[in-house]
Amino acid sequence: MSPAPAAALPVILLPVGVDDDALDACLGSLDAGTPAGTRIWLADDAQAGPRAAVIIERWLKRTPLQADYTRRHSMIGEVAHLDEMLKACAGADVVVLAPDAQPLPGWLQQLAACFARDASIASATPWCNAGEAASWPQLGEITAPPVDFERTAAACAAMPPVHPELPCAVNHAVALRGSARQRAGGLDASSYASWYAALIDLSLRMSGLGWRNALCETAFVARGGEGLPADGDMDTLNVRWPAWHARLANFLMQDPLRTQREQLAALYAKTASPEPQRELFH
Repeated sequence: MSPAPAAALPVILLPVGVDDDALDACLGSLDAGTPAGTRIWLADDAQAGPRAAVIIERWLKRTPLQADYTRRHSMIGEVAHLDEMLKACAGADVVVLAPDAQPLPGWLQQLAACFARDASIASATPWCNAGEAASWPQLGEITAPPVDFERTAAACAAMPPVHPELPCAVNHAVALRGSARQRAGGLDASSYASWYAALIDLSLRMSGLGWRNALCETAFVARGGEGLPADGDMDTLNVRWPAWHARLANFLMQDPLRTQREQLAALYAKTASPEPQRELFH
């Protein structure tokens, strides 16, 4: 499958967080691993401080991406803010990226290819070192981000694109199909305070409508740690989706992705690291 042009790739939605260093690393990884001209929207729910504002201003001047930045005058909350962003994108396919994530090279093209292969996929989640059900190398464990981004990305790209089912999408990075998202009704900002829980709820609603929440095993997005629910969010999930925790527990115990994780580890072991001074000879 030939790479999709930047205009055909999903729109990247990046809610700006409060960690300036994580934001700087995220933007650097985006520039390094995302095709020039890709559309990205940085949206600030009145959270960025003076240093973050400087980082964003400097990045906007030099990024090869087609970037927009908005800042609210007052905070409305994580889920309400993301719901506004998703509604503004209407029926477009998007990728919501955690503000402390670091995408590896080729990540967005692989997520777009995942959607193109299977029209039943409503959400596609890449591997992550802190991705819960989508974690690599260990299921459900937080490990350090990959040392060699290019080597890890190359190993992922060599994986057979099977796109197995996940219990739900995971919030380090998730591609959301616009038609499925609209049919499911968007985010429930009145019931959840965290994107972590609101994404689980959205995933389960899309699944109930016949769509799939899939692993994109050909892509990887690193992160410093897992997302967390807000107070009361998991109680709300338990009431609305009483079978959810049992479903997740069974997935973690049965480990249906063991074969894929072992295959990725084998591919990583066989993949040579890029030459340290390769860029000097471009």
